[in-house]
Amino acid sequence: MKFTAGQIAGILEGEVHGNPDITVYKLAKIEDGEDGSLTFLANPKYTSFIYKTKASITIVNKNFVPEQDITTTLIKVDDAYKSFSKLLEYYNQVKNNKLGIEAPIFKSDSATYGLDIYLGAFSYLGNNVRLGDNVKVYPNVYIGDNVTVGNNVTIFAGAKIYSETVIGDNCVVHSGVILGADGFGFTPNESGEFTKVPQTGNVILESNVDVGAGTTIDRATLGSTILRKGVKLDNQIQIAHNVEIGEHTVIAAQTGIAGSTKIGKHCMIGGQVGIVGHIVIGDYVKIQAQSGIGRNVKDHEVLQGSPALNYGDYNKSYVHFKNLPKIISRIDTLEKKD
Repeated sequence: MKFTAGQIAGILEGEVHGNPDITVYKLAKIEDGEDGSLTFLANPKYTSFIYKTKASITIVNKNFVPEQDITTTLIKVDDAYKSFSKLLEYYNQVKNNKLGIEAPIFKSDSATYGLDIYLGAFSYLGNNVRLGDNVKVYPNVYIGDNVTVGNNVTIFAGAKIYSETVIGDNCVVHSGVILGADGFGFTPNESGEFTKVPQTGNVILESNVDVGAGTTIDRATLGSTILRKGVKLDNQIQIAHNVEIGEHTVIAAQTGIAGSTKIGKHCMIGGQVGIVGHIVIGDYVKIQAQSGIGRNVKDHEVLQGSPALNYGDYNKSYVHFKNLPKIISRIDTLEKKD
């Protein structure tokens, strides 16, 4: 796909300073720019690169005034960073605007879909599947019986959507995701063997949820495992049965959340956090990476450590912890003197 400086300026409501007909077909960092590429300058510490970049077009702030000769065509906008982000979003929309039904696929006679559908090769749609408008199902996706998918949803290659799952509007499910596998429910019998507890619930993603590659979200034992609107999950996260995650909470990679835990809205959870089951985490909570959470957490708490402490207390404790050898040495010296 090629775009002219004039076309890009029209999308961004910017002004062209240079050749409006010059074309680009790829994106680049300003220091790596080459002929045919588009880049941007937002951080002043990268200003020196604009005088030697080979990028064909550079997006800059309106107040940028070159102090040396430049060869790149400028597009001046109110905010270069936001404009470049907008352009990336537009680029992704164009790139991923696949339509039609490839072959082969399997579609149950009772499965239905809306307008502007894309079904990639080897995708599978089970009984009573309902897909909305502008849904993109990439190759090798499995969608089980009675799954409902809203409008403007993208399911990338290799995802597995188990039966009864509900996916709301504007969701993104990345490759390797598994929604609705059985929760980890077993009970010991008299001889110490473990018997499976049937997992009869489902998974619900509300609107505007993003699920990163390789993430697994288990179906509920009874009821639903629920991700409220606006939740964003990184790659390789495990969410157990009957967990509920509140609106606009974000979770980084390799976090594990045990069963029946409730997490509030607008929380920020770092990578490799472990959260035990059957607890409640409040709203606006921040949990630092590699923390272990084993208790209920109040609104607005900031935690770090394993077991996690208040963030400020953790830092104060760590000062003493790293000095423990010196402190012990001093105590030993005092005891010898006595």
